[in-house]
Amino acid sequence: MAISVENYVKMANFYNELTRVLSAICVTKGGIALENYVGRFFAADVLEYIVEYGNRLKKSGVDIPSNIKSAMELFEKQFENVKSLVTPNQKPVHEMTLEEFEKVMNI
Repeated sequence: MAISVENYVKMANFYNELTRVLSAICVTKGGIALENYVGRFFAADVLEYIVEYGNRLKKSGVDIPSNIKSAMELFEKQFENVKSLVTPNQKPVHEMTLEEFEKVMNI
């Protein structure tokens, strides 16, 4: 996928729709908190990808409109709050520490 503002906007829109769906699922499952829903890990991974894509977009030198820059900043701030939920990179379960495993399994 070519690095472009249009692709960034598509991913940002996908993430926004994803969060709406996750919220709706939590409500229909009896009002469980989003922090307790297993889908939060996927959402954190998607947000991580969007933030990384945004960083690559900035480095590419493409002219980024101010409204997109503000969205990038918002996603970066959101990611700081969920950074601990992202899937460990290339780390199999048998190599995880007990703390990492408990976090992934929500124990």
